[in-house]
Amino acid sequence: MNSEDGITKETFDASKSFVDYKPQVNFMPRLAFSFPISDVANFFAHYDVLTQRPPNRLRLDPTQYYFLEVNQGEILNNPNLKPERNIDYEVGYSQILGEIETATSSITMSAFYRDMKDMIQLVRLNQAYPITYLSYGNIDFGNVKGFSASYDLRRTNNISLNVNYTLQFAEGTGSASTDAQNLLQSGQPNLRTTNPLDIDQRHTLVTNIDYRFSSGSAYNGPRWFGKEIFANTGANLTVRYGSGIPFTKNKNVIRTADIGGGALGGGNVDGTLNGSRMPSNYRLDLRIERSMKLKFGRKDSENRKQASLNIYIQVLNVLNTKNVVEVYKATGDAKDDGYLTSSRSQIDVASQLNQASYIDLYTIKMNDPRNFSLPRRTRLGLSLDF
Repeated sequence: MNSEDGITKETFDASKSFVDYKPQVNFMPRLAFSFPISDVANFFAHYDVLTQRPPNRLRLDPTQYYFLEVNQGEILNNPNLKPERNIDYEVGYSQILGEIETATSSITMSAFYRDMKDMIQLVRLNQAYPITYLSYGNIDFGNVKGFSASYDLRRTNNISLNVNYTLQFAEGTGSASTDAQNLLQSGQPNLRTTNPLDIDQRHTLVTNIDYRFSSGSAYNGPRWFGKEIFANTGANLTVRYGSGIPFTKNKNVIRTADIGGGALGGGNVDGTLNGSRMPSNYRLDLRIERSMKLKFGRKDSENRKQASLNIYIQVLNVLNTKNVVEVYKATGDAKDDGYLTSSRSQIDVASQLNQASYIDLYTIKMNDPRNFSLPRRTRLGLSLDF
């Protein structure tokens, strides 16, 4: 196309620049196999292909093209994006521990691999008409691989238990569709280098312990004045542990609490993309509940109704643990961005009208509650089933 036929000209012919979107046909087979090895052991495997339509940035906006030369630097949508694809593989083994007639526990082990293709990422269209611009393309890829093991204890002496551990490695060319923005705007090409993804949590451990009493002949708890005081009462404790997730560390300190003055330094990467780790975290959640049977209507009526009322108290984050969910990139600390102690900031701090007040206010604003998980929360509720 030459300048005489540009989109702003009366002679512009849309059929020479735009084409109709070709419908995408996706084949998504899902296969699962199970091979009993014995009465107490089983081998299983599955293969899944999953696709999803592009979540955003696919709407055609003609005004973006019409004002492209005026709004240089704007990122254009791409209505020709393809669906993203995930291909899952898993093989595993499960076994009941002990004789099948008396066994109360089992173990399950599996290895998994997920191949992510056609993921959406920014692309730089060099020498495009009328100017070089940024848009979106299906150029990102990644994979998640790992191992999972679980132990299940069927209710024995009032207690049931489930323990699940996952070891995972997740890497790819981008965790979000705009990860390459700074790189492309600096004139670099569409580089495809794999790094740990934001979801690359190496170790995850979840333990669920449930202790409860039944009622009637199965009740084995304490009795007061002949009453089953803990009938249909139980407690459930869930313990979660996760190792630190990755983040990209910066070489230079950046002013993060904007209470006056300009920014300090830039955000040059220290090491590699997502090459640093946040602290690990853990949380305990507790739920105590009691179920009661309710009956409605006359005792001698055939139409007498029954219902079940469940009263519970739930305490999330029992220990009120301050888990770190975000850190300042220069220090890797959730409470200190390094600005007040940096040698490069001392002149700036000293030039403030009231230095002590400035330090106090900056420290207050730097202590961002969004860097930490939610505190302890207690919920009291009930549910009625009828």
